[in-house]
Amino acid sequence: MDFKVYNTLSRVKEKLIPIEEGKVGIYTCGPTVYNFAHIGNLRTYIFEDVLKKSLTYLGYEVKHVMNITDVGHLESDGDSGEDKMALGASREKKTVWEIARFYEEAFLKDCEKLNVETPSIISRATEHIEDMIQFIKILEEKGFTYIANGNVYFSIDKFEDYNKLANLTLEELEAGNRVEVDPYKKNPLDFVLWFTNSKFTNQIMQWESPWGKGFPGWHIECSAMSIKYLGDRIDIHCGGVDHIPVHHTNEIAQSESALGHKWVNYWMHGEFLVLNKGKMSKSSGDFLTLSRLVEEGYSPLDYRYFCLQSRYRKQLLFSFESLEEARKALKKLKNKVNNIVNNKLEDEKIDENKIYSYKEKFSSQISDDLNLPNAFTVLEEVIKEGTLNNNEKAYLIEDFDRVFSLNLLSEEETKEILMDEKWVEELIEERNIARKNKDWARGDEIREILLSNNIEIIDSKEGTTWRVK
Repeated sequence: MDFKVYNTLSRVKEKLIPIEEGKVGIYTCGPTVYNFAHIGNLRTYIFEDVLKKSLTYLGYEVKHVMNITDVGHLESDGDSGEDKMALGASREKKTVWEIARFYEEAFLKDCEKLNVETPSIISRATEHIEDMIQFIKILEEKGFTYIANGNVYFSIDKFEDYNKLANLTLEELEAGNRVEVDPYKKNPLDFVLWFTNSKFTNQIMQWESPWGKGFPGWHIECSAMSIKYLGDRIDIHCGGVDHIPVHHTNEIAQSESALGHKWVNYWMHGEFLVLNKGKMSKSSGDFLTLSRLVEEGYSPLDYRYFCLQSRYRKQLLFSFESLEEARKALKKLKNKVNNIVNNKLEDEKIDENKIYSYKEKFSSQISDDLNLPNAFTVLEEVIKEGTLNNNEKAYLIEDFDRVFSLNLLSEEETKEILMDEKWVEELIEERNIARKNKDWARGDEIREILLSNNIEIIDSKEGTTWRVK
């Protein structure tokens, strides 16, 4: 089955043709560890996790590399603003090294809570300075750099099709770049590869280099580390859409200049999570963390489910009302799954032909540029299908959850649902007593309470039963 992805570079869906048959190399831009990741950031990591798990589900061997930016990232992607790491250190009265390790650990814990699988390789920028220096030396030898005010710049005029990823004119790129005027740049869109003379006179994180003591620009780290671990031709590079016009554009320019050939075959970008007033942003101070959602009574998997209900290339409007709807829907789904699991019979056999047909349906949806909403439709079909026995349904649910990663059949989730069942049974018992005492108003009230929680009660001569709607 063909796996199709929307390639930002070509702006069409393309069939994935791996460089090495059966194997896929993925590079994803990781966090700058100076603050907690906000839920908009985490939406991107959830999308990349689904991509990796979908490829694995379909039989590919996936090697996933992600960087940790713990040095060299200024507030603006275009070499301006304050040093993010220094800002974090100043804010919390800690060293930049303490800030980096603390927020790296916090980020990885958030990912674990969201069932985002750990990458094959996590590479810290501070541990790959020598790789960056060697990469800059190659660019220098090939004539793509110049030195001004002690800093090493990349000259975009030396690279053809600089704007091919963003598909914007150079004037449009410059206008959207939010770059402070740098009198030492030959072209306003040139970018720094190595700082030796920055405005940060007391910069703590510095290293010796052929150009003097200093620190790397942000863009160079991703090129150096991705090529080190995935080779000079990479299948897929992912990130948020905000990386397209500056960071990823600069990555392409420097990487293809150094290599002399096309570097990445498929570029995939996740859209913004937006609030009513615009995209979530740390710089504005207006952002929500996963911990905040938990404080409000939501589980991390409620948020994962919320994100999976939308295509990754579509902006997703966040509100606590919409998250509440997702929480209820996930709870309803897990109740249905629990009902199936509790009613499995030992002698129920699995028909491989029926299983295969549903696996094919599911595969066709995740292969269509990660069409998760339609993949959930296939899951609902399985749950409702009258020709499948409960053993077959449970098998397929567990199989699909390899991609969804919502713990649909986990013991922990089952315990929570069993507590819910106890609550339902207690309400039904109270309703039975009310009806016996001819308190019809209370009986109707309890029916409505249960209906609002997607529980339908059925009265018969044998007694009262219930089912999840």
